Amino acid sequence: MKSFKDFFKKYQWDDIKARLERVTANDVEKSLQKKNKTLEDFLNFLSPIAAEKLEVMAKMTQQITQKRFGKTIQLYAPLYLSNECQNICTYCGFSLDNSIKRKTLSDTELMIEASVLKSMNVNHVLLVSGEANKTVGIDYFLNAIQLLKPHFANISIEVQPLSEEEYRQLHEAGVHAVLVYQETYHQEVYKEYHPKGKKSNFEFRLETPDRIGKAGIHKMGLGVLLGLENWRVDSFFNALHVDYLQKQYWKSKYSVSFPRLRPAEGIIEPNFIMSDRDLLQLICAYRIWNEDLEISISTRENEKFRNNVISLGATAMSAASKTNPGGYAVDKESLEQFETSDERSMDEIKNIIKKAGYDPVMKDWDVVYSGI
Repeated sequence: MKSFKDFFKKYQWDDIKARLERVTANDVEKSLQKKNKTLEDFLNFLSPIAAEKLEVMAKMTQQITQKRFGKTIQLYAPLYLSNECQNICTYCGFSLDNSIKRKTLSDTELMIEASVLKSMNVNHVLLVSGEANKTVGIDYFLNAIQLLKPHFANISIEVQPLSEEEYRQLHEAGVHAVLVYQETYHQEVYKEYHPKGKKSNFEFRLETPDRIGKAGIHKMGLGVLLGLENWRVDSFFNALHVDYLQKQYWKSKYSVSFPRLRPAEGIIEPNFIMSDRDLLQLICAYRIWNEDLEISISTRENEKFRNNVISLGATAMSAASKTNPGGYAVDKESLEQFETSDERSMDEIKNIIKKAGYDPVMKDWDVVYSGI
């Protein structure tokens, strides 16, 4: 069976960029009126000219989201396992060339962090780590999941790309979702951002969601790091990837996230600035194109923006996030992967969601549904 890599090669970065510039206001209007949206329509919604239709797109986004997901926002929190990493990435605080204190949580420390999250009534937890196979590899993850499984209804994971067999082990251990971001689909410059380490292998990372799908994971999360390259072009390729995966691995659910490049120790400045208005256009483009897609907004974004997108497409939000291992209780001074913009507590976020007329959901899935 072919992978997304073979499909991806049919498209050229510069060609997509040129197509985006050629979109007319009439093209956007026709796409908005269509019942069944295609990738061509998504491209139209991404285009610079579509920004003129943002108010219309926002209203459609609100209506579609409420119809498909109701007035609910799923809440989750990340739990950082380790900041050890064998990659050099020019945009990440965990990069190997950063001379900082490295930390990997012990079993005891892991459970202390988990107890803090449980005290906040967190039931959906996202396990995150740097990419260091010798220190935090599959055995470490399986052990962490075994320890945490009795305490959380839903465990997702965002770690280094793994083999199909390793993803199958995670699935059997009770992992609900795997998040993996290509960072950028611009293959010609990918190596500039990832000069050393396994992450420098563009195609291995590109084929990761195929391995996740073959392993039968319930949900996949995709995204690009907004700020590295042209966000419109990168987002088209991300949607292309989602579209392929939904057709190939139709039993799985899919989500997209929108990480904008944030300040961190020893990293580059964004090459492409993305405004709040641009990000709102991107969220609307995804929602109007794909009604079933889950949309997640992290604490990378500021309070005002997160407040506004509660009613404009978001279906999940992180809250009270700490992006360093031990950040909740064990070692609050360890290095962060990036700075968070929204530092409000879980209770504050829940109250904001309620004031907007929405229901904050702490649990909508349990591992028992997986038959594991």
